[in-house]
Amino acid sequence: MEDLKKASQLIDQSASTDDLEKARVEIFGKKGLLSKGFVKLKDLQGDEKKVEAQRLNELKDTLTQLFDTRYVEIKNKEIEQKLKEDALDLTLYQNSHQTAALHPVVETMDRIIEYFVSMNFSIETGPLVEDDFHNFEALNLPKNHPARDMQDTFYFADNSLLRTHTSPVQIRKMMSTKPPIRMIAPGVVFRRDYDLTHTPMFHQVEGLVVDVKDKVNFAHLKSILTEFLLEMFGDVKVRFRPSFFPFTEPSSEVDISCIFCKGKGCRVCSNTGWIEILGCGIVDPNVFKSVGYEDVSGYAFGIGIERLAMLIHEIPDLRSLFEGDIRLLEQFR
Repeated sequence: MEDLKKASQLIDQSASTDDLEKARVEIFGKKGLLSKGFVKLKDLQGDEKKVEAQRLNELKDTLTQLFDTRYVEIKNKEIEQKLKEDALDLTLYQNSHQTAALHPVVETMDRIIEYFVSMNFSIETGPLVEDDFHNFEALNLPKNHPARDMQDTFYFADNSLLRTHTSPVQIRKMMSTKPPIRMIAPGVVFRRDYDLTHTPMFHQVEGLVVDVKDKVNFAHLKSILTEFLLEMFGDVKVRFRPSFFPFTEPSSEVDISCIFCKGKGCRVCSNTGWIEILGCGIVDPNVFKSVGYEDVSGYAFGIGIERLAMLIHEIPDLRSLFEGDIRLLEQFR
């Protein structure tokens, strides 16, 4: 009983885990109280040895339980003390308020979507992983068509692919809906390209309007895109240049007068006074044929979001939009 009393006092008087560790060594260590008791067993014989061994084992169990209980008490107190020391007073007045801001790409896309929604366009979405039919063939790009080289594509082993534009959303919409259609398809697209003005992943907003034959024409397309560009860039000149896209005929590139030099010519516009903005055109009849449409007409357009964001915010390198550099993002707060 004297051993139990002494050992219990060592445990109870421990005020920290370090003190408790010293008590553990003194009680349970190789030279501790219990070890000394078990060593003395060799000098005992018969029933006396058996009784003393049983007493020592019961003493060990009792002290172990006392030690474990005391350890939990001390550990909990230390944790509580640590939490009090590290606590933050969230009620303290903070006078350095910093407002957040949308990423320039997101902000630009929101502006575009807001404009076309106000013009009664619906918003449509589709899968990022597409098949060859929706991404190419239905858009008048059959296999081995040379225009496929315009879009360096990420393919998977099963011949599926990461969509190279949001035009497949237009195909899916036409295959599931009868005209009239008035829609935009904003989203992420992927191409194997990486330089100052291209990244492997970027954002587009593509638009499509389809109605009965001769009800939609190039004049309608020109009108809505001109108004859109004036809304985005203010007082600029807009011009349409003949171009080629497999899914539209006739096709056109749309330019605005350089917003940096006001059309006088500078490094940004290569001294031409014009900056290319988007592509558009009248939907090719082969596209309507692939989705089963007859006696309809329509126009389509595609807008690169990063390109508009670069021009609006005067960002020289497209890649900087994806690097997450806080010094760049802070400028848009």
